[in-house]
Amino acid sequence: MKSPLIPCLLALACTQAQAADWSLLSRNYFLDNDYRSPGPNGQSLRREWAQGFIGRFSSDVTPGTIGLGVDAHAFLGLKLDGGRGHAGTGLLPLDSDGRSESEYSDAGGALRLVHEKTSLAWGEMEVATPVFDTGDKRLQPEYATGWFLDDRSLPGLRLQAGRFTAFKNQNSSSSHGEFEGYGASTRFGGLSLAGATWSAPDATWGGALYASQLDDVWHQAYANLNGRFGRWSVDANLYKTGDAGSARAGNIDTLAWSLLGKVALGSHALSLGYQQIDGDTPFDFVGGDSIYLANSIKYADFNGPGERSWQARYQWDGASSGLAGLTLSARYVRGSDIDGTHAPCGGAYNPMEGGACQPAYGDGGKHWERDLDVRYVVQSGPAKDLALSVAQVSHRANDAQGGADIDRIYVIIEYPIKGMF
Repeated sequence: MKSPLIPCLLALACTQAQAADWSLLSRNYFLDNDYRSPGPNGQSLRREWAQGFIGRFSSDVTPGTIGLGVDAHAFLGLKLDGGRGHAGTGLLPLDSDGRSESEYSDAGGALRLVHEKTSLAWGEMEVATPVFDTGDKRLQPEYATGWFLDDRSLPGLRLQAGRFTAFKNQNSSSSHGEFEGYGASTRFGGLSLAGATWSAPDATWGGALYASQLDDVWHQAYANLNGRFGRWSVDANLYKTGDAGSARAGNIDTLAWSLLGKVALGSHALSLGYQQIDGDTPFDFVGGDSIYLANSIKYADFNGPGERSWQARYQWDGASSGLAGLTLSARYVRGSDIDGTHAPCGGAYNPMEGGACQPAYGDGGKHWERDLDVRYVVQSGPAKDLALSVAQVSHRANDAQGGADIDRIYVIIEYPIKGMF
């Protein structure tokens, strides 16, 4: 948002808007990474504790056939703990000495043109589509800058399209960075997308079709089909990715798909999932949440070349037991059959180093992950909506898979404030 016209338009929209919604989220985040194998940069422990404040503002639109509105956000992050030797969890930016910054902040926004149930946004925003989804997994959400069209004028059908050329990472104050994948990056240009989601009138069936292109890297197609039958539900996802343009990440030809079934038994729920990656390179993506496959969980995505993975999950909701707001989850995923030795030599997934190719994955890779989650949301009283989340993650892998052996602990306390003026 370098144009001097944008601040003027934002001010105009604010003065003409008749009402506005605002919110402030206080997010206290503790993250502990205990590496059981040699960790990044020789660190055996990465531990940071930080306090964040995320403010959001959304104006009403001006009167007329086409209304003008504005969406804005601001962020402040403060370090509470995290020395030089323990920095690097992704909560806080690092200085030139490798220490966590004591604070960081930023602000941004987007103009919004609205006609009935169709809106066109231009500026910096959060995005949530199956082929490009800015994440919100740390202290600050990720943001993308560009334009985004969202149309809901037809019952049960939602059409979306967009183009983004600047990106703000979760631990950055600048939108001049880029989103990194396993080998791909947005640094060479931008990302375009278009797609649709639909649902049956009784919401028993739904689906989605999307397409995207990462400049000079890949083109990607996505399909989803989901259904609900009483206590049973099923969700199927598929991605097809091929290299495009100058193929800066190398030759890519990958099919990734997953199937997840779930049954609800009162306050309990059981899920089983299967995921498969067909191709010589991993299923890659940019943006923290741009992977809607079933076995992409807290630490690992189980998206290695040739990988097959299984998931089992148990969930419990305390509402029916008189403990409304308390939820528990236990999940286990195991992946195997990974073989990255056939990735094109010289590409992003098998780079040339020291006169020889060094594949990112070996042959016979396997790993597993276990996630344990507890969350409680206060239901009433002065602290209503205060949320406490505690999670423990363990991940173990062999050398061919290449991921870290790690035990991770999250403790997150969030308190939202909402209003209107």
